[in-house]
Amino acid sequence: MSQIESRLAELGVTLPDAPAPAANYVPFVVVGTLVHISGQISQGPDGLIKGRLGADLSVEQGAEAAKRCAISLLAQLKKACGGDLSRLVRAVKLTGFVNSTADFTDQPKVINGASDFLVAALGDAGRHARSAVSAASLPLGVAVEIEGIFEIR
Repeated sequence: MSQIESRLAELGVTLPDAPAPAANYVPFVVVGTLVHISGQISQGPDGLIKGRLGADLSVEQGAEAAKRCAISLLAQLKKACGGDLSRLVRAVKLTGFVNSTADFTDQPKVINGASDFLVAALGDAGRHARSAVSAASLPLGVAVEIEGIFEIR
């Protein structure tokens, strides 16, 4: 078990199997030392986390949905690393999309759910550049979708 997986266990998180793509794309692409991971939608053990921030969901519920996206990002990263998360150097960039109403302005607070989780799980290697943007809708009605770039060795 890698140091990262030990830290995840301390946080009470077990990585799921990496989700399969839902359309005509690959879940990740490795270019040199960078892993570009396709958007991961908010999905928990009970299924998709759906809803619209500013209408159906609170900021706290949105942040939990973002955390679930980050867990899926790490699951994809583990697969990209051949099962060895000790190859991770750092999180580089997240782009977070929040299904929200036109007047909702707390997208950064929602995506903090993913950012805070990555720092808790990865320490300083989890600190990253980031964008948090609103979307009029997201695939399957999910609350959040996040894509990421990670550096590996």
